[in-house]
Amino acid sequence: MKKNIGVIYGGYSSEVIVSEKSKNGVLSFIDNNLYNAYPILISEDKWCAYVNNEEYPINKNDFSFSVHHEIIKIDCAYITIHGAPGENGELQGYFNMLNIPYTTCDVPAASISFNKFTCNTYLKGFGVAVADSVLIRKGSTYNTADIIEQVGLPCFVKPNAGGSSFGISKVKEREDLASAIEKAFSESKEVIIEQFVGGTEVTCGVIKTKDDTILLPLTEVISHNEFFDYSAKYEGEVEEITPARVKDEVRDRIHSISSLVYDILGCKGIIRIDYIISENKIFMLEVNTTPGMTPTSFIPQQIEAAKLDIKEVFTKIIEDSILRN
Repeated sequence: MKKNIGVIYGGYSSEVIVSEKSKNGVLSFIDNNLYNAYPILISEDKWCAYVNNEEYPINKNDFSFSVHHEIIKIDCAYITIHGAPGENGELQGYFNMLNIPYTTCDVPAASISFNKFTCNTYLKGFGVAVADSVLIRKGSTYNTADIIEQVGLPCFVKPNAGGSSFGISKVKEREDLASAIEKAFSESKEVIIEQFVGGTEVTCGVIKTKDDTILLPLTEVISHNEFFDYSAKYEGEVEEITPARVKDEVRDRIHSISSLVYDILGCKGIIRIDYIISENKIFMLEVNTTPGMTPTSFIPQQIEAAKLDIKEVFTKIIEDSILRN
């Protein structure tokens, strides 16, 4: 009998539009000969599954749904929500209580990695190089001159909890910092102001199961915009080169750092880590524990470049998640 896989998408943030695209990608990567895959929307308005384009409400007591009086229970959840509640550990905690396996990190790894400042500061203690940064919380007072003295100009202003480049600004002039901070606050209650590090941007996918470790080819990212913003990520205004044009020793070093970060955080399934290579030094930018699976996303590109069958990769991840539960 086929197992039932819930492809969980949506969420409570601006990234819902990206999650919708990732859901379509994940559904195409799941082997329909082995699994029944059901798209399940989680939003602030409703939780519902879709079968033949018909909507069926989710019973939150056990995450089941009824189709023509048949109760369908989920054997494994593939979480592809970018942002809350699927990337920050909230949904993982809910599934833990229901004893439902899921494909992403557990609560501690998800919550730490979702908070950029906490994650980078934590990993810095293990020798991972990260850019200098300042954290400010909504409602607190801050001095833009002091911030600039610490991180310099230009700098990046980002929501501390969020992704897909929503709310991010590159600030070059002192007078633009305050408005960039307010823009970031529209996406998160905390804002991180980060030192600008120039260089070559690359990203690395990592997949680990009980029996296997896959360090995917690096992708080099060349944005046609000021930085790798939303339109570069999702509207084609970027050049992506896989494998990246870096020396073998640099690639191997990034693979080593990525594997270490995966283990330190206690990750699971597929993650992606972004880096800047600057003057032969490797700076980690951030850890993505629910990386995008849209047609333009990095992970599908890297899996193809590694000459792996993406359906087999997803089968391996699903089965490993069920086995570990």
